[in-house]
Amino acid sequence: MSTPLPHPLLGHRVRDIASGLIGELTSVVREEIPMHRGSCQADLAYIRPDAGGTELPTAISNIEAAGST
Repeated sequence: MSTPLPHPLLGHRVRDIASGLIGELTSVVREEIPMHRGSCQADLAYIRPDAGGTELPTAISNIEAAGST
């Protein structure tokens, strides 16, 4: 189960530092990740690429506001 989280950049253009992907931050959620000995929680940001297509997840710590170019 995932829990929506508030974030000041929701609905704004962001950049995923890890991949360089730029797009709109559509949601931030806390997801339960199953592991071999129980589970853990991870905060994930979902970015819709500027080119369109499927929203891609990344760690919330990997996003920053995308400057206008």
